Amino acid sequence: MFRSCARAAAGIIALTLAQPASASAQPRPPLKVGIIFSYSGTKGATAWGGRSLDAVVAAFRKKYGDKVAGREVQVITRDDTGIAPETARRLAQELIVQDNVDVLAGITVTPNAIAVADVSTRAKKPFFLFSAATSGIIANAPYTTRWGHTNTQITAPLAHWAVKSGIKTAYALYQDYGPGIDAGKTFERIFTAGGGKLLGEVRIPVGSKEFSAYVQRVKDARPEAIFVYLNPASNPQEFIRECADAGFAKAGIKILATGEMVDENILTSMGDSALGIISSYEYSQAHDSPMNKDFVRMFLAADSAHERPDFGDVAEWDALTAIYRAADQQHGELDPDKTLALLKGMHFESPRGQITIDPNTREITQTIYIRRVERRNGVLENVEIATYPNVDAAGRP
Repeated sequence: MFRSCARAAAGIIALTLAQPASASAQPRPPLKVGIIFSYSGTKGATAWGGRSLDAVVAAFRKKYGDKVAGREVQVITRDDTGIAPETARRLAQELIVQDNVDVLAGITVTPNAIAVADVSTRAKKPFFLFSAATSGIIANAPYTTRWGHTNTQITAPLAHWAVKSGIKTAYALYQDYGPGIDAGKTFERIFTAGGGKLLGEVRIPVGSKEFSAYVQRVKDARPEAIFVYLNPASNPQEFIRECADAGFAKAGIKILATGEMVDENILTSMGDSALGIISSYEYSQAHDSPMNKDFVRMFLAADSAHERPDFGDVAEWDALTAIYRAADQQHGELDPDKTLALLKGMHFESPRGQITIDPNTREITQTIYIRRVERRNGVLENVEIATYPNVDAAGRP
């Protein structure tokens, strides 16, 4: 009887030991990345539309796979429908509560970014901000990191370049909202501090797409250059055509702009009127590096309908890279506080060049390029003519 009981006990022990091993063999649930983006609405009609994001995700997963440290990564996308902060807020809450996402990502416009950053802060969920460019919007959002740029960051080098290039007088024209004001005031501050003179400035209502009166005002002032900020949804193609028709080139008025004005996906439609425009940005599809050439090839293979990728696509690619890196270093986990600790100071090569997340501000530090629109092999391109490395979000090198 004793032997019988011993054999039974041994069987129970063996079964008990076998159960954890069987359970441990079960796959872990997927890591979930919740992306809120403009698939429709004003921004969805521009180069920043959701189809471009889908191409980036597809290309990234083809190159790096859909698993990190043996754990599946699931990407869940939601449409914020354009400038709609309450919609963006609701979607962020649903992704956290209903879909149980591990991190949030996305957004192209400032009001939506502020709303999602607030949800991220309250829920203590890391938020990877793609493209909203107003300065300061993540200062009080401790779980948010920025992967695009601030308009101060890209405008300061352009103002420095203008002074260095001998431009003495300029006129500023920019849209009357956060990103435009950031850009316009940054250009004015640095250009005048360097000895330049601003002959005038105009704030354009965001919804305005009629530019003839502004163009004439600039021409009458006869500056050596005009600094202009117009986002891609504001029909910058028409503005550039009106400048050409008004004879800016003949009058010797150079056009200086932030990169939105000559985004890769609207540049072709501008035609020869865009030739010679000087812009500043963190990325050009023409950037000459092996990594960028590989990125462009993979992006176009994922969606051949797009002519070429732009700055927003690179921000998305880099954010995904950071998510994968953080998960890999945590052996397939994305603990919020450990993820933030890993992101602070994270540094790697991007298709745009070397990038770093400032450990104190959670803002991106990167190279800003001065570019000139040229036609190469029959194609309009933003060709890099000057480089400002390691520029922080405040525009300091």
